[in-house]
Amino acid sequence: MSLGLTVGGLISSAILTGGQTFVSPFSPTDQVAAYFHGNSDAVRLVSMFQFGSAVPLGIFAATVYARQLRLGVRVPGPGIGFFGGITASVFLMLSALLSWVLSRPEITTDVTLTHALSFLAFMAGGVAYVIGMGLLVAGIAVPALILRLIPRWLAWTGLVIAALSELSFLSMAVEPLQFLLPIGRFGALIWLIAVGFLLPQNRAAANREER
Repeated sequence: MSLGLTVGGLISSAILTGGQTFVSPFSPTDQVAAYFHGNSDAVRLVSMFQFGSAVPLGIFAATVYARQLRLGVRVPGPGIGFFGGITASVFLMLSALLSWVLSRPEITTDVTLTHALSFLAFMAGGVAYVIGMGLLVAGIAVPALILRLIPRWLAWTGLVIAALSELSFLSMAVEPLQFLLPIGRFGALIWLIAVGFLLPQNRAAANREER
């Protein structure tokens, strides 16, 4: 559901803005302010979808944590994953709230404030969110690989996604590394969907799969 709401927000934004690309906070101040001032309805709708997508993400993190405990996983992995999932969910909500504020015309009249808030929304929904997603994926992938709870190729894929997600914090100083953010954002969501279907419900089911 989280991925569906995220994609829904992107499609809605594209329709309302006539296919206009979402402005980067690294663009000139006047350009950033003009985008938010001229596309307030699209920004407001996207922020709603984004806030909504954070809720099922937090629920998923709690559900997987409980499932890992039922599977007998007694290592830090589940706790790390749960922390990462809640972190990602909270920062995604924060990013959505900041984006909603940017949809208010009385805010966008101040171009400096608009630019500052766009940076905050980007960092919360970018680096902070992706770092949390990386921890969530790693917390699932490592125990699943060791205990063979999911196919090995899927576990290794998760580890690669988690590693790239964690490295995305480097983009705070090295802007070209921002390409890691969409990898962590969408790659992690797709991986979590696959794991949601393949991770056994309990230890008995895991034992049957092993045999």
